[in-house]
Amino acid sequence: MRVIDLIHKNKKTAFSFEILPPLKGTGIEKLYQTVDTLREFDPQYINITTHRSEYVYKDLGSGMFQRYRLRRRPGTVAVAAAIQNKYGITVVPHILCSGFTREETEYVLLDLQFLNITDLLVLRGDKARHEASFIPETDGYRHAIELQGQINDFNRGIFVDGSEIKATNTPFSYGVACYPEKHEEAPNMEADLHWLRRKVEAGAEYAVTQLFYDNRKYFRFVEMAREAGIDIPIIPGIKPFKKLSQLNTIPKTFKVDLPEELVAEVVKCKDDEAARQVGVEWCVRQCRELTRSGVPSIHFYSVGAADSIREVAKAIY
Repeated sequence: MRVIDLIHKNKKTAFSFEILPPLKGTGIEKLYQTVDTLREFDPQYINITTHRSEYVYKDLGSGMFQRYRLRRRPGTVAVAAAIQNKYGITVVPHILCSGFTREETEYVLLDLQFLNITDLLVLRGDKARHEASFIPETDGYRHAIELQGQINDFNRGIFVDGSEIKATNTPFSYGVACYPEKHEEAPNMEADLHWLRRKVEAGAEYAVTQLFYDNRKYFRFVEMAREAGIDIPIIPGIKPFKKLSQLNTIPKTFKVDLPEELVAEVVKCKDDEAARQVGVEWCVRQCRELTRSGVPSIHFYSVGAADSIREVAKAIY
């Protein structure tokens, strides 16, 4: 069943979460532990992130360095298949512009269809660490809406070179990202909403937000989206505050504000465990308000926070 159908069939606010593939050279057991920790709350789907290759430099010991590409977290397709097969839960691999050519994207789509995985989250993705601004791969895409076009063509039975796909398979359905506090590269919220509307017109069935800690910003964003003619479900993305250092890292990394009330409580904390408990209590308050407002689903970002999410989910679900 498609994610959009799972959301609509749920009589209460649905539960879902996101995980990262393991680092290259490590096993999948820790991911299974995360799923086992959260499975009791009946996740309707699980997202699996995708990570681009990065350039790294190896010291050759002669004053020379060799540059090569490394993907630190490979295995998105395999992890998605493993989780779907082990748990019978719908999986949603992320598919990116960043770091992928059109041909590489096509091979990913083929692999996913062979595995009967037909839900996607379509994203531009982040710039590479060595880039000052986002640069697409040669023969890649600069915007998520262009990637949507390739997926739509694939669903219509057309390869990227224009040739026909002879086999008939279940078409992909997909969601996209959105930003209640504006994407960092958008000049203003109106421009950001313009592109979200374009992505909806191109076939996006739902949108998942960047994480946020102020529900007022989510509610205002949804209101502005509706005024702009965007009528798809807008799923709040949530991550509990976890440790003291996040007072600085969260605003810097995710380009979001921390509410003054939350900051005031965290600065009273003497250690990370106290900060974690404040984060859990704040997140419970957020989620209770969101569920009372009738959001179709809450999507949790679980990296480093599965234990906190379990506490929140026990209070909410």
